[in-house]
Amino acid sequence: MRQSWPAHKGHTRVRHEQEAADVKLDLCVVHGEDGPMIRSVLDRICDKWTLLIVSTLQRGRMRFTELQRSIPGISQRMLSLTLRHLERDGLVERTVYAEVPPRVEYALTSSGATLIEPALALANWAVANGPTIEASREAFDDARTPC
Repeated sequence: MRQSWPAHKGHTRVRHEQEAADVKLDLCVVHGEDGPMIRSVLDRICDKWTLLIVSTLQRGRMRFTELQRSIPGISQRMLSLTLRHLERDGLVERTVYAEVPPRVEYALTSSGATLIEPALALANWAVANGPTIEASREAFDDARTPC
């Protein structure tokens, strides 16, 4: 049975129903013909190294060693591989300077810079929900541990 809303809140109810319809439409897109492309892009940008590299390059153009020092725990191989993927996807640009020894710098492209806002929103969500998630994990693990 549908809840009765006060007359002055009717426009709010309609807006919420429209937002719910938009969410359903978005879920259909994920499962529709665009699904493989969406999953492919999300696989790339949701990688932990990608988000760390993008957030580090938000500070500006950086050399490889500078990037590596700024991202604790990343190996040279993983940094190189992730930068190559980001360059291929058009999120990072690589500039080689004809010097001896050669100097290479990396920077976010305009497309890569658009990833900052959603990445920060996701990070803020993780911070806000982290304690609840940790408590749920502990409760789940405790329930599964034999006495």
